[in-house]
Amino acid sequence: METGTVKRILLVDDEPLSLQALARDLRSQPNNYQVAVQAGGAGAISTINQQPYDMVVTDLMMPEMDGFQVLKAAKRRDPQTMVVILTGYADINSAIDALRLGADEFLPKPCTAEELAYRIDNCFHKQELLHKLTMYETFLPICSYCKKIKDTGSEPEKVGQSHWYQLEEYLEKIQGVTCSHGCCPECFNRVMAEIADGEGGGRGES
Repeated sequence: METGTVKRILLVDDEPLSLQALARDLRSQPNNYQVAVQAGGAGAISTINQQPYDMVVTDLMMPEMDGFQVLKAAKRRDPQTMVVILTGYADINSAIDALRLGADEFLPKPCTAEELAYRIDNCFHKQELLHKLTMYETFLPICSYCKKIKDTGSEPEKVGQSHWYQLEEYLEKIQGVTCSHGCCPECFNRVMAEIADGEGGGRGES
């Protein structure tokens, strides 16, 4: 987990005893999690819509709004929010549905504090990788001298390889953009000034 950061976790369960036990276990972890609780799906969804959380740990079977709806709300607000589903009625179909909707972990209840902490830690490591991947995707490596653009193997036959393209070549081959050529006003004025200077110099020499 990233050093110096306090992870915000929202716990959701309609059973008060389970909710208190989970909160106590997580608050006792050395990672110093900031833990909030909600006793039901409706309150959890309202809370999620009001403020971001790094992780949501939710019971599956709850009246009115269940864990699937909480999962959808969390991922809709931020796809990189980690969601752990806990349920005392675990079955393979529920697990498949949860994973299909984007759940990051699916655990049967009861589970030990150590097991939950281990799964949460794994989820936060996954989250860090997603954050880094998103950050790297916002950078486009460009040569400081020739202005070529680096592609790190987006073409199937060049996966794992690096290749440097001129701007037009990069746009056409990698981005699939067809380039058309024109002249912006600044370049037009500059070129016309250079032509005028050249013609003036030629007249002076003759």
